[in-house]
Amino acid sequence: MPQIRSADDERLKPIPPWRRALIRPELGGICGTIAVFTFFLLLAHDSGMFSASGVLNWSVVSAQFMIIAVGACLLMIAGEFDLSVGSMIGFAGMCIAIFAVSLAWPVWLAILTSFALCMAIGALTGFIVIRTGLPSFIVSLAFLFILRGFTIYFPQLIERKTIIGGVKEAAQGDWLAPLFGGKIGTGLFQWLGDAGLIAVFERGSRAGQPVVDGIPMLIIWALALVLFGHLLLTRTRFGNWIFAAGGDAQAARYQGVPVNRVKILMFIFTAFCACVFATCQVMEFGSAGADRGVLKEFEAIIAVVIGGALLTGGYGSVIGAALGALIFGVVQQGLFFAGVESALFRVFLGVILLLAVILNTYIRRIITGDS
Repeated sequence: MPQIRSADDERLKPIPPWRRALIRPELGGICGTIAVFTFFLLLAHDSGMFSASGVLNWSVVSAQFMIIAVGACLLMIAGEFDLSVGSMIGFAGMCIAIFAVSLAWPVWLAILTSFALCMAIGALTGFIVIRTGLPSFIVSLAFLFILRGFTIYFPQLIERKTIIGGVKEAAQGDWLAPLFGGKIGTGLFQWLGDAGLIAVFERGSRAGQPVVDGIPMLIIWALALVLFGHLLLTRTRFGNWIFAAGGDAQAARYQGVPVNRVKILMFIFTAFCACVFATCQVMEFGSAGADRGVLKEFEAIIAVVIGGALLTGGYGSVIGAALGALIFGVVQQGLFFAGVESALFRVFLGVILLLAVILNTYIRRIITGDS
């Protein structure tokens, strides 16, 4: 019987470097980030987009996308979707405003209660998906309408309006509010301004103060969640469970993976991220509106897809999702700085989603060996 040389065995051939690079989930996000920054460096380099205040503007917008993209990414890798994220943002913000302003609760209690309520709703969503076997697309779509309806109904019932203000006044002296609405590094930025390294206001009541007086907590939350999600996914056994639950749930169960628990916890984490976004937003604007968070669920999913996650689950990267969010923030603000009609941002979303899905489909075929 002739022996098979290892060189003739397809299974033993090393993977070429270019092929190994292609199957990295972050590839699309990296290429997109380079392309977007190159484009705006050429088109809007003298518009102030890359000044200190300009960088802060698109960093804040990117951080907003990033916070909800982390939760959406882990949930999609686990094989599920949550279309109620946008409604959850509006609902959470309204709960904080009602508890803190209308009911005069301490702001810290309003925040913690809203987190507990939203995470419980996330757990309920996951539980219904697991127990009924219904697609998470359908279940979360139902919660999208339920939460949006409550977000409109409750403020009208209590305050006869759909926007509740006064949150900043209620948060004065609160110990928890600065964790979501404060800034860090104010002393450092004042020193940078005094040293002439960043621009300062030249007149008015803020004369001598730097145009950027600190890093908003929104950005800190975004970076912390990205770091947490990346380490969870790549450095822990639970991260392996997330991949297994989304790749082949039944096979994962045979290997002892608690698939149901993993999926429910990912729904809870997605709700947590939405509540972080909502709390930072309420603390920034000092109010809650019934229309907050509209379409954010789709923007989060698009960021995750741009970042390399497969819609079928079992494959993706938190870093890739963060890069997808960064692309969103840079483009949204870059169009403004470049003087381009802002409505074209939605056109960009549609085009980039289509291209990302085509690229991810090609990558899936490389991974699975399909023709």
